[in-house]
Amino acid sequence: MPEETKSRRLKEIIDLQQELSLRSNKQDVGKVFEVLAESHSKRSNTDLAGRNSQNKTVVFPKGDFRIGDYVKVKILRCTAATLIGEAID
Repeated sequence: MPEETKSRRLKEIIDLQQELSLRSNKQDVGKVFEVLAESHSKRSNTDLAGRNSQNKTVVFPKGDFRIGDYVKVKILRCTAATLIGEAID
């Protein structure tokens, strides 16, 4: 198989996966998940990142929470790779 065909096919697969991931994440907008805060967000030290029970990455404002805390997070928006939300009581 020629290299350009391999590259084109790989791009098609990646694009499809991105589309499917975004579709799946959009279904979680508005839902509340318990998230284990695992680290600071890659983009901001004022946000924490963790995973929900579906093993999806969730980013939310740090507030008074620390790494290791379980936090209830309401999902407000998403990208293909990340759920973005806010901590709730």
